[in-house]
Amino acid sequence: MDRPIEGAPYRCHVFVCVNDRHGARKSCADGNAGEIRLKLKEAVKAKGWLSTDIRVSQSLCMGLCERGPNVLVYPQGMLFSAVRLQDVDAILAEIEKIMATS
Repeated sequence: MDRPIEGAPYRCHVFVCVNDRHGARKSCADGNAGEIRLKLKEAVKAKGWLSTDIRVSQSLCMGLCERGPNVLVYPQGMLFSAVRLQDVDAILAEIEKIMATS
């Protein structure tokens, strides 16, 4: 086993919950989480941010689906809940602040 990495591997790692409970109860997938993730990923690429500095990933349940879709920015610990497609620009603005200062 490799040794643990000290600190986060990216300056900013964006996790978008795409958990789908298939209608059994509310989940992040009910709110277009997959589309939100794709829009964030495309916007990060369009801004020219290096994949070694920032990464957009999908995650499964964060335990907050009743408030979802949820987007978590790590290691900064920023959580966005009830995210809609039109919120992506505001999330990107916050990420831009992180990228400018870190």
